[in-house]
Amino acid sequence: MPAVPRVLIYAENSPQPQQEAYERAYPDGIGATLARAFESRGISARVASTSDPECGMTEAALDETDVLVYWSHKGDHLVPREVTDRLQDRVLRGMGLIVIHSAMGSDIFKRLMGTDGKIFYRNYGERERMWVVDPNHPIAQGVGPYIELESEEMYSEPFGIPEPDELVFLSWFEGGEVFRSGCCWKRGKGRVFYLRCGHETFPSLHNEQVHRVLTNAAQWAMPVGGLVPTREHEGVTRVPEGPFTGDRFDAWVPPTGPMRSTTR
Repeated sequence: MPAVPRVLIYAENSPQPQQEAYERAYPDGIGATLARAFESRGISARVASTSDPECGMTEAALDETDVLVYWSHKGDHLVPREVTDRLQDRVLRGMGLIVIHSAMGSDIFKRLMGTDGKIFYRNYGERERMWVVDPNHPIAQGVGPYIELESEEMYSEPFGIPEPDELVFLSWFEGGEVFRSGCCWKRGKGRVFYLRCGHETFPSLHNEQVHRVLTNAAQWAMPVGGLVPTREHEGVTRVPEGPFTGDRFDAWVPPTGPMRSTTR
């Protein structure tokens, strides 16, 4: 039986531009909605928010976290830089990260991608069809050929990200636009998954197929063998001089004969 990931959900709870519509779509907030989705599939999840000390992403909280689910919008600037530093270190050491919707503009996502994460968008509540383009990927298991969302904010290419290591979903919108909506990367020892849907005024995060995607993604992103104690690229270890022969290094003897160029 596969191990069950320990999930921490960070969901920004600062006032939203369309606060009343947000409260209608998510009366208990996005964090609680996502936590119930995980728990209904046998994965316990804790919720952190902007109003918590260190946004709920303390060293102690992350010590108990295998996968961090991150949703943010206009208030991502409220996450302290030292917390972003901490998250980057944890991902590089093996913690999984699931980034949802507008959190593609978060500091942690842009830092891990090395790009600005910019998009084109339109918010009129359009139909989105998320096509599964890699049906054999673990994140797509049990989803079917596509996910139909009746009302969503439209995102359009070009998307300011590096080429994904794996593309799982490609979205089509009513206006004809397309968008890479389920993307995977490896960063250091950690795995990162970006899921496009999840605007705060539309009910996509109540969708059962989306719940399956998120729980599959948490299982996929879970670190294998736990986090490494420190980042392996910190510090430099000097190796002995000379070629290795058997169980020891011998003094290096320069080759004899004239040097040859590889060009002609």
